[in-house]
Amino acid sequence: MQKILSASEIAILEQIHLTKKGFSNHAFMELVAQRFVDWFQSQGYSPDVKILVCVGAGNNGGDGLAIARILFSLGYRVSVATFFSPEAKLSPACQQNLALLPDQLQLFSCDTLSLPKEEGILIDAYLGLGCVGPLREAAKARIQLINSFGGTIISLDLPSGMPADSILTGIAVKAHLTITLGFPKLTLLLPEHAPYTGELVVLPIGFEKEEFAEFSSSTFYLEEKDILPLHRRFNRFAHKGDFGKILLVAGSKGKIGAGILAAKAAFRTGSGLVTCMIPKEERAALTASVPEAMCVFDEEQDFSGYDAIGIGPGLGLDQGELLKKILSASSKPIVLDADALNCLAIDRTIWDLIPQGSILTPHLKEFERLFGPSQNHLERLAKAKAICLKYAVTLVIKGANTLCSFADGRQVFNSSGTKYMATAGMGDVLTGMITSFLGQGYSPENAVLCGVFHHGMAGELAGEKYLRGTMSQDLIETIPETYRRIGLS
Repeated sequence: MQKILSASEIAILEQIHLTKKGFSNHAFMELVAQRFVDWFQSQGYSPDVKILVCVGAGNNGGDGLAIARILFSLGYRVSVATFFSPEAKLSPACQQNLALLPDQLQLFSCDTLSLPKEEGILIDAYLGLGCVGPLREAAKARIQLINSFGGTIISLDLPSGMPADSILTGIAVKAHLTITLGFPKLTLLLPEHAPYTGELVVLPIGFEKEEFAEFSSSTFYLEEKDILPLHRRFNRFAHKGDFGKILLVAGSKGKIGAGILAAKAAFRTGSGLVTCMIPKEERAALTASVPEAMCVFDEEQDFSGYDAIGIGPGLGLDQGELLKKILSASSKPIVLDADALNCLAIDRTIWDLIPQGSILTPHLKEFERLFGPSQNHLERLAKAKAICLKYAVTLVIKGANTLCSFADGRQVFNSSGTKYMATAGMGDVLTGMITSFLGQGYSPENAVLCGVFHHGMAGELAGEKYLRGTMSQDLIETIPETYRRIGLS
């Protein structure tokens, strides 16, 4: 998995990379600019669209100048706005790229610039990782100018004004897309910054795994290439018992849909046997929707006979005693979601019954009920790390770039997913998927990572077809395709 580094560490990483490759700063900028242009062309932007590149005096501005030059050479309608004063001291690479601009390319000073309200593209290459501390008034005015643009704003690496490692307290560019270099900066993964980051694209620029060796980051970014090695393989003699016998304690009177979604998701993820503990009066609904699932109604049973248990979706807040009974009867890790978490928030004594290695999957409101309000997502991440270390559990904080926080202190942000997953039942599906992987013999860590990634990828596939109309059952039907996408049969 890709380590996520701080701004100061990134500066060191770049020097390591330049030394290893024998690059100059200018040569590295050329590579970055070409990668950006390759991405830009792949998006199908018309050569007739007007492009304004806003550049600062540092290396981020140098990247922007190189991008402008290459786009202009390819026939795009490009102009450049210099967001620095005439007496400003430019970084050497920025100065070099400024001198390389062709005479035919229009160059404006931002102080004389009035941005158009019509469509077009603005590439924000004003302030980058070197932006620390409060902004000067001139910088604030320039950012406000960028934000007045009427077309699409694409920020390079970071939206100008946004800190790389902390919460924004002032003004920043409100980008529609942020094209970040190498790997996402922590700040781009925080929900508070969604109005500024826009859609996030990670642009590979050639950093190699061994170049990260000296950095001891405990924060990682989960990508598609990481998933295949985490999966178990099954031979041609495998039977349904090999694929796991799981129990889902999910659904209550009038809320059986949560149990149905979890059961369907578990089967589509690969479970061999799925049993649902539900109220008797809801058995017809479950059987009609998921005839492959078995039903049990008696709480007095051998819970230790299952390979994995998921409990909580649609359960009801009056099931605290059942939750205690199941936790007390099992020594294996259990998946807890939804009302199981709400019962946990009501009765704190339940914490001591949770088996080590268990997986808790709160959304932000459930997290708040469990651990109290957080001023921001960074504080929330710190709380999650402390809880995981204390209780030897895994927390899955659901949302865009879902965070997986492990008992050894590592925290992993997920890269898959889409805004079209913001609809009812998605968490129930994830519970079914993680429980399924756990029942198939995956370690708790691999069950979480595979569950979260495949869940997000299935959401992307369903979202491509249904857009804002995507439903959780649409996602369930695309789960098998995610295996094909990563190359797993």
